[in-house]
Amino acid sequence: MSDNLYASPEAASFPPNSKRGFLGTFFKVLGVLGIVVLLIGLFFPQLNRGREAARRTQCKNNLKNIALALHDYRDVYDAFPPAYTVDSKGKPLHSWRTLILPYLDQMELYKSIDLSKAWDDPANAVAFKTVPSAYRCPSRDLPPGLTTYLAVVGTDCCIAPTRPRQLSEITDGTSNTLMVVEVAQENAVPWMAPQDANQQLVLSFLNGGTLAHDGGTQGLFVDGSARFFSRNMDPKTLRALVTIAGDEVVNEF
Repeated sequence: MSDNLYASPEAASFPPNSKRGFLGTFFKVLGVLGIVVLLIGLFFPQLNRGREAARRTQCKNNLKNIALALHDYRDVYDAFPPAYTVDSKGKPLHSWRTLILPYLDQMELYKSIDLSKAWDDPANAVAFKTVPSAYRCPSRDLPPGLTTYLAVVGTDCCIAPTRPRQLSEITDGTSNTLMVVEVAQENAVPWMAPQDANQQLVLSFLNGGTLAHDGGTQGLFVDGSARFFSRNMDPKTLRALVTIAGDEVVNEF
């Protein structure tokens, strides 16, 4: 022990295994861990928000690519595709998502599909396993083969059930008419299936559902723009966007 009674505590020496030395080290470690936990709490929410913003942007790009494919199809056939094709007995065979594959740079996949047989026929089983990336929202964790990008289908909607729709029929304006909408996860369908969204399903996301994006979902308009729909939007506005010739007044959203 030092003879200097006024030596500072730092200058005093303690046995290596003393309780005071152990407690000092212990509290230092706790302090470092506390700082690490604090940094994680501050950093990870920002990181997750950044990742979700990137996924939402990619989702919007998917919808825009679908729009380009639909318009390329229209340039060739002078009309948008029907919601689905049918056989001689009126049985649904193939979705519009299959019909536009050549315009999504998926010509080989398109050629591998037997259009004379139903989408779920064993002859088309291999093709079904190949889901085009444009049909998968990166924010979704869906089972293989499913998509949440559904056309808005109806006799007064952009995509008609069994017949092509000409652009001249859309008198409400291309920027005020929905063409494709991203539905809740529980409404996902097999990507080749002739299944889509009617007006009731489109409106249902305002009442609940497991949506991919915080606070709402995304929709594709006839003019090729993709926009975000808040859960809090006016149902009358959304209903007006569904029809092609309703002459409704569309409020800001």
